[in-house]
Amino acid sequence: MGRVIDPGQLASWDRDGFVVLPDFVDNELQADLRTRIAEIVADYSASGLPDGAVSVFSTTEQTHAQDDWFLTSGDVIRPFLEAGAFDGAGNQIVPMEQALNKLGHAMHDLDPVFDRFSRTPALAELAAELGFVDPLLLQSMVIFKPPHIGGEVTCHCDHSFLWTEPQTVVGFWFALDAATVDNGCMWAIPGGQTGGARTRFRREGAGTTTDVLDPKPYDMDALVPLEVEAGTCIAFHGCLPHWSGPNTSDQPRLAYTLHLIDGAAHYAADNWLQRGPDLPLRGF
Repeated sequence: MGRVIDPGQLASWDRDGFVVLPDFVDNELQADLRTRIAEIVADYSASGLPDGAVSVFSTTEQTHAQDDWFLTSGDVIRPFLEAGAFDGAGNQIVPMEQALNKLGHAMHDLDPVFDRFSRTPALAELAAELGFVDPLLLQSMVIFKPPHIGGEVTCHCDHSFLWTEPQTVVGFWFALDAATVDNGCMWAIPGGQTGGARTRFRREGAGTTTDVLDPKPYDMDALVPLEVEAGTCIAFHGCLPHWSGPNTSDQPRLAYTLHLIDGAAHYAADNWLQRGPDLPLRGF
């Protein structure tokens, strides 16, 4: 196949640390993925959440980071919940399709529909054009961001959480709904990738810790919104600071994210996300 990004888009990648690719996702693949996600949610509604699925995922408070449900999810498919889906007594107060924060973190290797979506010739070519030598698909996430209760994701860069030497992590973010300021689209700091990671989140003992490498806060005024239509792929550098606000609208903001690392780099043994020997990382 031909190139998937033109020289101007490649220049944007080099300058800004991200590139927005409208109409990137094949319509049939997009529809199949949405159908599969709906089937998984329907199964949870009918049969209940899996045993142990009590982890509320929030980037504004880190209790989930000590949670075994989270730390052992690198090679399985698990649901994580929204804090706003429960009352003070811990009772679920919204339907299942609104209660889920995300699914993670190995759908691309364990579910055939996610595998087909994640391993297309276009994505393999995109990875090559962005400089990957030996691309490995490290993790996948469905991000639900449900109406009214979908929570904020604090400003961060992904290298902090998926550390390689040298830095190689890249994110591919796919809009499955239109993403707007009102429903919590991604925002980014153009050029912010040049500053490197300011923290490092890693395992320590039975839990986790965060090393502060640079205490200076991100300049939130430098963030720009990335409002996109469904079918768009946003590729972003592992050190790019990005943020998303809460979904204050009545519209959903469903998205799917892949993170790649280069097999030519060293993946740190104390990264939170680890896999067992039965599910080695694979490329395209």
